[in-house]
Amino acid sequence: MPAHSLPPALPRPWRDRAGRLSWLKLAVFVSALVPGIYLAAAYALDALGAKPITALLHGTGEWCIRFLLLSLAVTPLRRIANWPKLINLRRMLGLTALAYALIHLALYVVDQNFILTKVVSEIALRFYLTIGFVALIGLIALGITSTDAMIRRMGQGWNRLHRIVYGITALGLFHYFLQSKIDVSDPVFWSGLFLLLMGWRLMQRFQIPTRPVPLIGLAFVSALATALLEAAWYGLKSGVPASMVLGANLDFSYVIRPAWWVLAAGLALPLVNLVRGSPSTGSTRARPAHAPSRVVPAE
Repeated sequence: MPAHSLPPALPRPWRDRAGRLSWLKLAVFVSALVPGIYLAAAYALDALGAKPITALLHGTGEWCIRFLLLSLAVTPLRRIANWPKLINLRRMLGLTALAYALIHLALYVVDQNFILTKVVSEIALRFYLTIGFVALIGLIALGITSTDAMIRRMGQGWNRLHRIVYGITALGLFHYFLQSKIDVSDPVFWSGLFLLLMGWRLMQRFQIPTRPVPLIGLAFVSALATALLEAAWYGLKSGVPASMVLGANLDFSYVIRPAWWVLAAGLALPLVNLVRGSPSTGSTRARPAHAPSRVVPAE
């Protein structure tokens, strides 16, 4: 068979850019598959309760948010931990988030008995669905333009386009809040991590060094912002006094509130920086030559 007629080789995301096996990429690739396999197995074993499709919808949507936040965490962790190879994981994590988002939409079509007119009308009329769909369209745009060829073709326009990932994540989290009904502890926690990651980017913009003391300050500010976000949401949605919600953060007899978990995640960053960080770690914005290999922007 002539070489030009051979089918294109399947992508091998577990290899680095030189074609060598990367154990780190392989581990992340397998980890990306695990939630989907678990959900599929739970569905096959009838272990998802009385509304299995609804459970699958929620599960895939939550994993989309988690992988999207992981993709945003690559740059901070790469610099805080002085671990340049993390940059190679960004495109995989972003595309994984897109995959779970597409499955999420497909499951919604199933939930609506494949009546596409109803799907379209529901998305148009229900605000939380509209928000989620807009976020999905944005993710699709980032996924389509994530290839090396598109990066070369778009030039600087590629960077401008891919900065919408921050807005997409915010919309996804808002969608998560709106569909969570009464208890919003989970979306508050993931929103708190988003605030933590965006706070680190704000530090970079103002050239605040990525060192333990500023990172400790970032952890406390992010935790406080998370507590205020939770109080504001319950106050606006349910009329619960903000003082009552904020006071719940000091009551450990029932459940640990999301703000404390965000604080714990934030305080892990200076510890990582102490163990792995380079003495020269700061607010440098230099990028390695292969930085364009991703589905989200560098910063």
